[in-house]
Amino acid sequence: MTDSHDNERVVSAGREIAAGADSIFELIADPARQPAWDGNDNLSEAAEGQRVRALGDVFTMTTTHGNVRENHVVEFTEGRRIAWRPAEPGRTPPGHLWRWELNPIDAGRTRVTHTYDWTQLTDEKRIPRAQATTADRLRASLDRLAVLAEGSQAPGDPA
Repeated sequence: MTDSHDNERVVSAGREIAAGADSIFELIADPARQPAWDGNDNLSEAAEGQRVRALGDVFTMTTTHGNVRENHVVEFTEGRRIAWRPAEPGRTPPGHLWRWELNPIDAGRTRVTHTYDWTQLTDEKRIPRAQATTADRLRASLDRLAVLAEGSQAPGDPA
């Protein structure tokens, strides 16, 4: 695989959100909240009580097609970074990765970057879906996340 080919398999979008990093991270790290901001319109539901707290955690989601996915947390820094690799229950993840990085600008503003990386995707049947995951879809997730995060701020509360 060439570097050029790898670059086509890493899609990223970022934006500033007028909310503190900790409150934004809570929306991302709590799987039950994820369907509300999913710009791919792929997530249906997740059980309460699965808040990610550490590297190695696994949380489950149900997709809009009724499929269950186990999401294996492979990167984690509380309040700053989280990434997971989805898989069918009991199976090895096929190699795609969802990552969120939060960089505080100040107490009430955060730069959020959302990345979808499928450079290690081994399941050929998933490639069309991976190719359809564009920067626009990632931006849609960021925009929905911003509405939720900015709306959850109490007036005058920067964080």
